[in-house]
Amino acid sequence: MTIQLAGTEVPYSVTYLEMTEKPAWDWPHLPVSAQVSLLHAEAPPVWFFLSLYDAVGRDYAWEDIHKREHTDIREWLAADNMSMFVLYGRGWPQGFFLLEDQGEGVVDLSYFGMVPEAVGRGLGKWLLRTAILTAWGRPGTTRMTVNTCTLDHPRALQTYQKSGFTPVRREDHIRTLTRDRDLSRIPS
Repeated sequence: MTIQLAGTEVPYSVTYLEMTEKPAWDWPHLPVSAQVSLLHAEAPPVWFFLSLYDAVGRDYAWEDIHKREHTDIREWLAADNMSMFVLYGRGWPQGFFLLEDQGEGVVDLSYFGMVPEAVGRGLGKWLLRTAILTAWGRPGTTRMTVNTCTLDHPRALQTYQKSGFTPVRREDHIRTLTRDRDLSRIPS
């Protein structure tokens, strides 16, 4: 087991991507035998969002949201320009995505991910393509954005590009971890 301890400085790169046209593909089909439901979480409570944020992002050093006050997060989640969708299967959340209208026709895929126990079952591609078409289904959408970093799933950037996003800029950063990070849990 390889652990990066809280307090460790970790270099990483953020890649910003965009999509300027709605994809030509149709709504994706669920993998055979998948028994799941995608539900719109309307004005989700902060604890619920944070539980999904941590379940999906803990291994990838998703820590930034914890710096915000809960009242700020609550208002952000309840805003008219926000939409959170949760994928359920077997009675528990399998993954989620959050879309944020940025104005002027731009919709950002602010958060997207699968919980570790749901990875590798073909649901991630389905959920991403559903998120993309949901964003493009909003009236006036002219561009979609997303970002990922080298701390995320090793195939995140490639997955976004295969789904039609194009990198537009890259930035290098250093983060000081606030929690231990178990690198053995990250897929290769």
